[in-house]
Amino acid sequence: MDNQNQIDNYILNHIDKEDEVLNQLDRETNLKVIGGRMISGHLQGQVLTMFSKMIKPKNILEIGTFTGYSAICLAKGLQKNGKLITIEINDELKTFATKYFEKSGMQNCIEQLIGPATEIIPTLKQTFDLVFIDADKREYTEYFELVFDNVASGGYIIADNTLWNGKVLETPLADDSHTKGIINFNAFIKNNKSVEKVIIPLRDGMTVIRKK
Repeated sequence: MDNQNQIDNYILNHIDKEDEVLNQLDRETNLKVIGGRMISGHLQGQVLTMFSKMIKPKNILEIGTFTGYSAICLAKGLQKNGKLITIEINDELKTFATKYFEKSGMQNCIEQLIGPATEIIPTLKQTFDLVFIDADKREYTEYFELVFDNVASGGYIIADNTLWNGKVLETPLADDSHTKGIINFNAFIKNNKSVEKVIIPLRDGMTVIRKK
């Protein structure tokens, strides 16, 4: 679409304004963190907040914290005394995210766990109403399988980057394990009879999955 930037700006000008803490988090992430463009950003953040408020989860699991933007957005929809657990493999990002959890006033409802998600998920005993997957693309299917029994009936799993910059339309290179991971995950979800699913073409693609 030739006027995509104009459309994007129009959307941003016609949705709720980004709150100041998230705006600061976005700016500092892009200034100081390698791969800053991975941050969810205003539009996707608003969508995640809206989904969370519609679902009204008691417990949320986020796989892939990065600098904490999406965790804050998701936590806005928690029930009173609800909890969001967020897993991040990069321990160097913990202090950065913690600062913004405190600035947002959500430090008491967000718990950070540091380490490989594939090792941490099996230790969790909670039932989750909402799961957000946004970590190593090679492991999406494994994350899904590890967490699925802990998802409430009628609960939701949202997977980010499932269009992977259009690479899902191409035959991946032999060494492109990330693209292969996304393609395999999409096929796995398509053929999974235990869930309902839809891909939303928002940013890099976001798959919304409902457990039957």
